[in-house]
Amino acid sequence: MIKNFLFCFFALVLSLNSIADDTPTPTPPAPRISIFSTTTDWAALTGLPLRQYVGNFTWTNSDVQRGIVLYYLDAFPCYGEADSVRIWLGPNRQSTGILRLVCVHAPTEISFTWRYATRDADQAQSTGLLKCPVTGDYELDIDFSKCVRGPEWKDFK
Repeated sequence: MIKNFLFCFFALVLSLNSIADDTPTPTPPAPRISIFSTTTDWAALTGLPLRQYVGNFTWTNSDVQRGIVLYYLDAFPCYGEADSVRIWLGPNRQSTGILRLVCVHAPTEISFTWRYATRDADQAQSTGLLKCPVTGDYELDIDFSKCVRGPEWKDFK
């Protein structure tokens, strides 16, 4: 009889404990997304040596109006050096930043995300994609007037 009583007592305590536990089920954490380039071993993958390239822009005041901020988007055959992927182009040939890329060969086209902004504007959401033809070898020439706007980010699905 005592065994039955103890069994019933423990069964009651366990069932009450599970009913009283109103702690919400924890939401599983969102997967972390790495923003680091996965392309840093291109030399080993392609058998080609990596070299540094510097981008030089040409533009007119009508191209940039009050100013435009460009962020280089990594793409084969190049990735941007971390401290040199933000470029501001402004009126009267003013600019800040230097585009330095590490590539397995000179690119013929590169992509940026862009937005209109003044020189010292904080980083904020950009407008969309910009594709620019590139000429030259280690000194890359980028004529901003030949860049083509791609879709805006809201149009990506």
